[in-house]
Amino acid sequence: MERAILNVMSRIGLHRKLYERNEEAVKQHLIGEIMTALGWDWNNPEEVRPEERTEDGRADYALLLNGEIVAFLEAKNLSVNVIKRDEPLRQLARYCFSRGVRYGILTNGAKWVVAKAFAEGTSLRDRILFTVDLEEEPLERVLVKLSLLSKDRIGKLERLATLLNAFEIAYKSLLNEGFDEETLLNYLRARGKPSIVPVDKLSGVEVPKAVYVHENGWRPLPLGDRSLKGALLAVLDYLEGRSSGEKREEVRKAKKLLAGMELPPEKVVLLLREIEKDEGIKIGVEV
Repeated sequence: MERAILNVMSRIGLHRKLYERNEEAVKQHLIGEIMTALGWDWNNPEEVRPEERTEDGRADYALLLNGEIVAFLEAKNLSVNVIKRDEPLRQLARYCFSRGVRYGILTNGAKWVVAKAFAEGTSLRDRILFTVDLEEEPLERVLVKLSLLSKDRIGKLERLATLLNAFEIAYKSLLNEGFDEETLLNYLRARGKPSIVPVDKLSGVEVPKAVYVHENGWRPLPLGDRSLKGALLAVLDYLEGRSSGEKREEVRKAKKLLAGMELPPEKVVLLLREIEKDEGIKIGVEV
């Protein structure tokens, strides 16, 4: 999908005058590539039908799922600002209403408007689910929003658009309340993951549920005894397994010696920190 967007933006940059006067070129060179990347078989009439007849004229394309039209797509040339102008959107809404089609997609290849065709007591502008501007918005936002038009997601289009809008409103509100971006992003990334405490943050009172080393991501180690000493021995097992020769024998002897000693938790934490420094690894404990 990303490659398709970049291809379209490149073509617009190179051939803007063509696309500003030639709607057919917009359909073939811009819209077709994006919709194909979204999973639509652009040349299969069971999925995409050009020039679909309605009581108010012909819609440029009908998108079908399981034999039912789920959306009409109307194309304009690049000179038409489909986000700001009302008439193209009204025209599309009439097509949808006359055939009972739920969603309308209006685009000039660079700008996209996605709307719910009808809902009692609302204006047409109220029913816009989202807009996309390839030339003005960051690529990451473009990719997420256009993905809602994929063949796999368009059946849930309204719900997903509502969730995405609510997510954005909540995110902006939290920023306005004083949260910084990194804190919020880390909060989202940490969802469902264990709470791993780096050894430099351990105080010695923790009871480990698991012990990890960082190796292209946190890797859990087998933990026999759920104590800090057990975590230390698990790390030594890991080091023994990855070592060879004299180094491996040294680690094995150290592990045997420490296993038979009474070690206060504070001493274990210091040993874990020394291992991190000497071996150049990161160690963490899930508590």
